[in-house]
Amino acid sequence: MPQRVSIDAIPQVRDAVFDLISSYPRARRHCRYADVRIEVSEGKVAVAENGMDKFSGEDYGFAFGVRVLGGENIVSPGYFGEIVGAADLPELRQRLEEGLGHAYERALANARAKEGSRSRFSAGLGDALYDMSLAPIEVRQDTTDARYEVDPRTVPLEEAGKYVREVSQRVQGLDPGVVFNYISAYTMLERQLFASSEGASIQQTWAITQGTCFVVAQGKDGHQELYDFSGHQRGWELITRGVEEEFIQFPHLMDFSLELARDTVALASCKPLKATEKEVVVVTDPHYNALVCHEVVGHPTELDRALKFETGYAGRSWFLRDLKENQLGKRVGSDLVTAFSDPTIDGFGHYMYDDEGTPARRVYHFDKGMFCGFSNSRQTSAIMGLEPNGHYKATDASLVPLIRMSNTVFAPGERDPHDIIREVDDGYYVVGHRIPSIAESRENFRITAMKVYKIKNGEIGEMFRDGGLMSDSRDYFLNVDAMGNDFRLFAIPNCGKGQPMQTKRMSNGGPTMRSRARLSGV
Repeated sequence: MPQRVSIDAIPQVRDAVFDLISSYPRARRHCRYADVRIEVSEGKVAVAENGMDKFSGEDYGFAFGVRVLGGENIVSPGYFGEIVGAADLPELRQRLEEGLGHAYERALANARAKEGSRSRFSAGLGDALYDMSLAPIEVRQDTTDARYEVDPRTVPLEEAGKYVREVSQRVQGLDPGVVFNYISAYTMLERQLFASSEGASIQQTWAITQGTCFVVAQGKDGHQELYDFSGHQRGWELITRGVEEEFIQFPHLMDFSLELARDTVALASCKPLKATEKEVVVVTDPHYNALVCHEVVGHPTELDRALKFETGYAGRSWFLRDLKENQLGKRVGSDLVTAFSDPTIDGFGHYMYDDEGTPARRVYHFDKGMFCGFSNSRQTSAIMGLEPNGHYKATDASLVPLIRMSNTVFAPGERDPHDIIREVDDGYYVVGHRIPSIAESRENFRITAMKVYKIKNGEIGEMFRDGGLMSDSRDYFLNVDAMGNDFRLFAIPNCGKGQPMQTKRMSNGGPTMRSRARLSGV
């Protein structure tokens, strides 16, 4: 087995890293601030296809990233990140010093270029090249621990491979209509050390475990495919026993996969949903609402996107056209619609400090239908005059963080979800999310569902495939007239953002909701 660095190495270098970073700005002319992130991860993965082993292995990562703010007349940032290996551990301090040197020189070069450009352009345009400042935060020294029963590092690869192979075999033998299946299980421990020249020294450890199931079934009129994920910040026990918590509930990977396979087979024999030209009454389940919240609330409330940092490759936000024309303090939904992001609650998006040491806290995006706020970073908070709320995160320590969703959800209501359905004379029940198609500024959406059922006289009837909802985002939220008390969180393991692309794990969710929308389909 190749030599590697254990996550247990992080506490051993904590004091030395703190001493280096806390004194760094004093030793460099025009250096205003510096921080460093060091991450080590250790895990196991096993994959099976169609009842046969695909691969299994050990996953490992060791990386660091640094940021420096500097400049004589205008302050600018410089970054440096590197993926390293076990051979680099004895020279870690030297590698960090070299990285800080690169970031420092980049910050000064950035500052000189900005100063030169500002002097060449007119006052209005030149003033747009501003100092980079960080909004103040409470500086902490803290340690947080992972939660697990079975340490991911102790899981034998043979056991993991055997388990996913047996799940794949059961799925393959479930029905002759199953023509393909892919099953994977992944479990790891990740530890991060953050230190800053302000005095922060924070060590956080997470256990991350995820199951994946993808099934293709053939029916007489065509094929159907479904995929879904189970995931939580727990150990290997999540794969073999599942989770039964207040807001996160799913069975072990065997039953999870068999249930998805049964749905896939059943859908392959269903009629496709017919699209409508007019809005109809729709009741959406928590799983479907997880993707609505992700795409229509989560992304456009990331303040770097709203400030157009990523316009060229990912789009903008209808919540903030500009600093004068925006939705802050305005109604964007009915009184029943409240939405927030909260990294401090349990879920795939849980953490207590983000990647610049900001203590995490809940931020409300909608409060009883009124738009009230964004997820932010210290930099974007300074621009907007806001308090940082701890949503600056990177996929890997070697990458520059971005503003990301955490546990981003619709808040629960008080209604029994069964009563919400029983009140519908003529409408549709939309279950499970599949594929999003969202407008550039997220002002409207089209999101397909796993299953769509007809509701007639308060009863759930025929099931349809290949359907979903289309709506203007504001209209959809304004039309919400019922919110259930069945709040659930779901793992979203593959949210992409940035250039280069960063993939992040998070949770989204909510309760059963009732609104109006057009149906998408054939």
